[in-house]
Amino acid sequence: MERQEPPLRLGVLGCADIARRRTVPALLAADGVDVTAVASRDPGRAESFAAEVGCAAVGGYGALLASDDIDAVYIPLPSALHAEWTEKALDAGKHVLAEKPLTTDYETTARLLRLARTRGLVLLENVTFLHHSQHTAVQKMLADGAIGELRDFSSAFTIPPLPAGNTQFLPGLGGGALLEQGVYPIRAALRFLGNDLDVTAAVLHVDGGTGMVVGGRALACTPGGVTADLAFGVRHSYRTGCEFAGSAGRLLTDRAFTPPAAYQPVVRIERQDHREEITLPPDHQWANLGRFFARAVGAARVAGAAGAARTAPGPGAGAEAGTGGEPEAFGAGSLHQARLVSEIEERARRITV
Repeated sequence: MERQEPPLRLGVLGCADIARRRTVPALLAADGVDVTAVASRDPGRAESFAAEVGCAAVGGYGALLASDDIDAVYIPLPSALHAEWTEKALDAGKHVLAEKPLTTDYETTARLLRLARTRGLVLLENVTFLHHSQHTAVQKMLADGAIGELRDFSSAFTIPPLPAGNTQFLPGLGGGALLEQGVYPIRAALRFLGNDLDVTAAVLHVDGGTGMVVGGRALACTPGGVTADLAFGVRHSYRTGCEFAGSAGRLLTDRAFTPPAAYQPVVRIERQDHREEITLPPDHQWANLGRFFARAVGAARVAGAAGAARTAPGPGAGAEAGTGGEPEAFGAGSLHQARLVSEIEERARRITV
């Protein structure tokens, strides 16, 4: 008889809105995943969340990590807390799915990825859009010469102002617009242009009251000269898309980062005497994420049983988009993402707004 793997027993550290609305429902729907418990420093919040999803409530993050009934944790805490609790989870022998950004600096990102590798544990940063199949379709169109040779890439993720007190922009808790919104176009550039990008110039808009970054723009390029123009911010109209300019035309996508499950992405291709729109099938990137994480942990279990720790990082451009990416590529992507964020911070002209 075929051996049945036990379900992945998952604990949730915190009751963030993103966990309630998106990630936990996707994980509940993923084959082989059992959302076992949720922890909060506020017992009432933990009990309310647990009642919604049908799991146990735990008082405090440390108590959940100490539980032998948990194999892995999902960390949707404020950005400044990701590194601390990711490290504690890895030290407790738990696989980790952490909301982006994994950490707020390059050195810590590299250290935690090394720690996970050493322990034979999966550490996955949740950059959900990479799990949508539209990006694999776009990559194939580019490879097939839809716009000739790629010359320039541009991408933006901007949103209207968030409510006052949002943790993304509280000093000591949030990461600001560069880490919260900017990582989307940064990671898209890495996805399509490869990991050899370097930042050449940047501007950051800084709130005069909080000192937090509320918007900005960066220019990067590949060794071969393909440029990437990356915009982000929280004082704008809603914009989330990518544009590819080539020697023979351009290709545009909208809703590149946050498409609803039923949304059919539309790709526009424009050449001198040619205009077309290609409607792609809908895809559920959140459900894909849940399945991906469960498979990655399953593979790590097999490797651990065989006495072989997983190794990462691995492949570069194109390896991590859609549903067919290799787990090893995500560590490399997270590390290069953190490097580019650091380069933007180091080279940016800061303007108080």
